[in-house]
Amino acid sequence: MPDLSDGDNAVAVNALRSAIMRLSRRLKHQRVDESLSPTEMSVLGTLARCGSATPGELARKEHVQPPSMTRIVALLEAKGLVRLEPHPDDRRQKVVSQTETAEAMLEQSRRKRNAWLAGLAEDLDEDEWAKLRAAAPVLEKLAHL
Repeated sequence: MPDLSDGDNAVAVNALRSAIMRLSRRLKHQRVDESLSPTEMSVLGTLARCGSATPGELARKEHVQPPSMTRIVALLEAKGLVRLEPHPDDRRQKVVSQTETAEAMLEQSRRKRNAWLAGLAEDLDEDEWAKLRAAAPVLEKLAHL
């Protein structure tokens, strides 16, 4: 863990936090479907990344309470973005899967957000762009810790 009593580390952590929060807020405005909440989009993204899951597994991955996830899944099902199927080993549970409609919407959203970020990156010089490319895997790791 970085020593935050070191002034340089503390400044770097603060700048990283601030930049990530600002970029995240701006990226949220680049949505394709304004009718979906950020939480609903996050659940669809988790299903795209991790595959089908039970509502309980989704709740753990999304850091929400199971009753909240049950409501989110019901909203997504009503919008035709997920389907519920019987669990193969436990008939008391359901498995949540994304639909083709959700896959297409997520792909369109990724394209829009990637284009927006690429537009921002056009203002970087080659050295800054190289640093950003090198930092991407580290930021990805941080996002999934």
